[in-house]
Amino acid sequence: MDTELSRRPWPRVPAAGTTVLVPVGSTEQHGPHLPLDTDTAIARAVAERAAGRLDGSVVVAPALAYGNSGEHAGFPGTVSIGHEALCAVLVELVRSLGLWATRTVFVNGHGGNGRSLDEAVMQMRLEGHEVAWTGCDFPGSDAHAGHTETSVMLHLAPERVDTHASAAGNTSPLAELLPALVAGGVRAVAPNGVLGDPTGASADEGRRLLDIQAETVARRVAAFAPDARGRLVAPGRGTQT
Repeated sequence: MDTELSRRPWPRVPAAGTTVLVPVGSTEQHGPHLPLDTDTAIARAVAERAAGRLDGSVVVAPALAYGNSGEHAGFPGTVSIGHEALCAVLVELVRSLGLWATRTVFVNGHGGNGRSLDEAVMQMRLEGHEVAWTGCDFPGSDAHAGHTETSVMLHLAPERVDTHASAAGNTSPLAELLPALVAGGVRAVAPNGVLGDPTGASADEGRRLLDIQAETVARRVAAFAPDARGRLVAPGRGTQT
C-alpha cells in the first residue's frame, strides 16, 4: 500500500496504532550544482524507504520544506524560518497528529534543524506525546553539497543535478570551520557554498547510501528508544550523532 499520507482520503487513514514519519528538510543553497530542496528530497526519500521496511501501520506525511538555515542566508534562494518559528511548527504538528495518530517520528535532512527538533520533541514528550526524531546521518559523509549529497541526488533526480557546475568547495574538517562559519555563515568559509568535494559522486553510490540510511532509520523507528533529547537510538549502536 502507498505510504504517502497526502494521497489518501480520510476514511483510508488508519488511526489507532499508526506511526507517522514526518520528513523535515530545508530550502537552502546546495552549491552551484544541486537544487535548493536537496535536504527535503533526501529526508522524504529516507522516510519513504524506511516506511516500506516497517511492519504495522506507517504513513509518511508531506515534508516540511522550510527549516533553520540562517547559515546559508548569504546565498540567493535560501529561505529560512529560524529556530523559534521551526520549533513552533514542530510542536503544532505533533499536537495535531496526536489527535489521531499514536506516534510521530521526524526524519531530519538538515543539520541546522537539530536544536529546534531537540527542544520541540522534548517539550512534546513532557506533554505526554509519543514522539521522537532521527537524522539522515550518512556515515563518513562530507558536510554540505559534497560527495554524499551529490551522489544521493544523482540517484534520486539526476536531471536536477548540474554536473557541469559541480566543483569542490572547502574540504577542511567541519570542526575547524565552525568558529568562522558561526560568525560569518557558510559564504565566509566556502564562496561557492560547498563544504566538501562532489568529485566522483555517482548514482550507484547514492543508491547504496540511501539504502543504508533507510535501513538505519527503520531500525531506529522499530526499536523506538529515544535518548534524553528525544533522538532515536538504533539497537546496539548507542545514541545517534
